[in-house]
Amino acid sequence: MWHKIHILLIYCVASEVLMAKHLDSRRNVPRRLHSVEDSGSAKWNRIERSLYQGRSCRIRGCCTGRDDDCSFTIVSRAAICYCDQYCTSGSPGPVDCCADYWDVCNHPVEPTRSEEPWPPPAWGCYKDGRYYGEGTIIKDNCNSCKCFNSLWKCSTDVCLVRQDLIQHINSGDYGWQADNYSQFWGMTVEEGFKKRLGTFPPSHSLLNMREAPGQSLPEEKFPAIFSATYEWPEWIHDPLDQRNCGASWAFSTASVAADRIAIHSKGQITDNLSAQNLISCDTRNQHGCNGGSIDGAWRYLKTHGIVSYSCYPSFWNKHLGSSAESQCYVSSEYGKNHTNGPCPNAFEKSNRLYRCASHYRVSSKETDIMQEIKNRGPVQAIMKVYDDFFLYKEGIYRHSQKAGSKWKTHSVKLLG
Repeated sequence: MWHKIHILLIYCVASEVLMAKHLDSRRNVPRRLHSVEDSGSAKWNRIERSLYQGRSCRIRGCCTGRDDDCSFTIVSRAAICYCDQYCTSGSPGPVDCCADYWDVCNHPVEPTRSEEPWPPPAWGCYKDGRYYGEGTIIKDNCNSCKCFNSLWKCSTDVCLVRQDLIQHINSGDYGWQADNYSQFWGMTVEEGFKKRLGTFPPSHSLLNMREAPGQSLPEEKFPAIFSATYEWPEWIHDPLDQRNCGASWAFSTASVAADRIAIHSKGQITDNLSAQNLISCDTRNQHGCNGGSIDGAWRYLKTHGIVSYSCYPSFWNKHLGSSAESQCYVSSEYGKNHTNGPCPNAFEKSNRLYRCASHYRVSSKETDIMQEIKNRGPVQAIMKVYDDFFLYKEGIYRHSQKAGSKWKTHSVKLLG
């Protein structure tokens, strides 16, 4: 028994020596036109190569001619595949080419080597052809991904911008078109609701407010198309960007008030009004960039008044730090038409205060809203929106079924 084992060990050692000599004899053959013996040697050397369904050549890089070092070791299969041009011509031919050779290397242009680390690290992750070390944290839209044990572990938040939802809306019959807005990239739906809306649902007092009296007209009495921007082109103000400040309650109120004052004064007063004045100074049951109510905003306009946008621009106090956001930089007294001090914007000299009479509610009937806009100018509306609203481009918005079921309220200016 001992003799058999001894003989077996000697045979294995002898085989290894013979294999090494065979390799040395092959490598010493000049690499020009290969002889029959050289071809046979190549067959013996590469016969054990196998395909690897992965990104071998994309990671390793491609090589011209014949380069036995241009290989990719597949540890899990104890095999080797090649990314040099010889893999398509030498025996056994395409069998020993890496699986992605034809997509990456087999082009008329000169093959190039990849800039990825080689040999590939034992630990780490790849994304979009780029290597990341173990423990690296990257951002994938609104989610964070960490490389852990060579696998990506990602959070699963619902993102505000979703390409599948955009495609679903644009290919469906919803009556409106969706688009990708770069300023929303990287935000979750919850962040969008919090930072880009900001109007509280209507209070009981607002819902129970008596509707303004009026005589409804049939729909055929109205023109087919009406827009306040066409009717009063010099007196309607463009919407302001609220950025990531959840204060649509202030922006929509200030904009509607500015338009109505301009129309009522027949163009004598055309200043745009300061939403920042409301955000920073109307603090009774209001929460600035974290939400507020429109009825509270209209009450503040009546009792205190607000200055022009030029006097108190939006986000004027950002440069003073986060503590300045909640500070009011204008002061007013009841009955006075000017603030007690100069404008926060030193370049604006007029510190005049603008006030409105008591606010009122228009009937929810469509023709009543049309008549109000046609006779007196833009109106303010509270609407329920879902996450697909942030993708709105054009058309008449309505909720698409593929979007989530969560919703928040938003206030807007209706022009026509």
